[in-house]
Amino acid sequence: MARRRQHKRKPAKQAPLQSAEIRIGEIGARGDGVANVDGERVFVPLTAPGDMARISFRGKRGEIDTILEPSDHRGEPVCGYFGRCGGCALQHLDAAYYRDWKRNLVITALVREGFDENLVAPLFSCPSASRRRASFAVKRTAKGLVFGFNARRSAQIVDIDHCPVLAPVFAENLPALRALAEAAPARWRGFDLAVTFCDNGLDAALTGGDAEDDLTGPEILALTDAARAGGVARLTVEGAPVAAFAAPCVRFGGVPVAVPPGGFLQASREGEAALSDFVVSHLKGAKHIADLFSGCGTFSLPLAKNAAVDAFDTDAPAVAALDAAARAAGLRHPVKAETRNLFERPLRAEELKIYSAAVFDPPRAGAEAQAAELARSSVPVVVGVSCNPQSFARDASILREGGYRLSQVLPVDQFVFSPHVELAGLFTKG
Repeated sequence: MARRRQHKRKPAKQAPLQSAEIRIGEIGARGDGVANVDGERVFVPLTAPGDMARISFRGKRGEIDTILEPSDHRGEPVCGYFGRCGGCALQHLDAAYYRDWKRNLVITALVREGFDENLVAPLFSCPSASRRRASFAVKRTAKGLVFGFNARRSAQIVDIDHCPVLAPVFAENLPALRALAEAAPARWRGFDLAVTFCDNGLDAALTGGDAEDDLTGPEILALTDAARAGGVARLTVEGAPVAAFAAPCVRFGGVPVAVPPGGFLQASREGEAALSDFVVSHLKGAKHIADLFSGCGTFSLPLAKNAAVDAFDTDAPAVAALDAAARAAGLRHPVKAETRNLFERPLRAEELKIYSAAVFDPPRAGAEAQAAELARSSVPVVVGVSCNPQSFARDASILREGGYRLSQVLPVDQFVFSPHVELAGLFTKG
């Protein structure tokens, strides 16, 4: 049979490259400056409101050619890689403007849904050097190993020897982590090394190696030796354990939890503490609490000091880790952990009637289905935690339709110098 002739798709025609002198009016939600060029919004990274700049742009994307008149809102970046490395977007803003901008991300999302901006408390700021999770990009080249982070809007990697937004332990261990990457199979041309700082060492995971074959004995030995030398408690490759010198642990409410590979943790200890304090303080007095999207127990275990807690999450290894930790701790109040997909099978209003309070902390997509069931329920107090102001505002609107009142919101900046912000809000009914 004759092979059907394949027609090559013509590449999309690019808009012409243009230049203009513009004034930056604001910072957009993704951290880029926004200019008005002939009635169209053009997004220009690394600019500040009030900057007068000459830019080159194509369509809606622009780049600085020259800053003609710097804004009063400019600050001094804390990192020499800023502008090339894509990890940070906002180091060039002064501290006061930056804090207001982060808080306004939450205000804007809530106001769009009809909430009062005065509900939003001042921003809780984490220290810049506080991130306990990092994912390094690695590539082998003719000149040697490139180890760092992806460049801004590029697949290129910026080779680094320090990073001021990571916790100090990373600075101490960066040479050892680079050595661990060097120990990966030579046939891997490009891959990622994700590292989490736990209470008893580093949890490291290699992913994306472009080799189809399993690791050989010598390759496993080389990785094991490098992990041991680098203070790595556990090393996994594509999710499979290669070396485990200790179970990586973190403590929630003083209870040690053996975190499974890939288990979710808040980005910083300081941010986690701020969110946990908000949750625990506002659910104080509740006797039976539902922890929805519980993960490994960030909130379940601190709450269990004063109440019985039923925890639900779709991540079975995280639920198992929480269950094992709660059993081993001999807590005063019981913690029951159940694997359940709350997107497809949320706790129904009828199931929620046994609880005197609830907390939900979903992924970025939010908790739309679960919020609808909470709105139908009789739970008197609910705390919502989120990493996405837009989905939080949508879920808050659903709860409001069910009779809940949003009385306060705490924004938390733990992804320092990025356009991301966490938040927690208090809802009451009756």
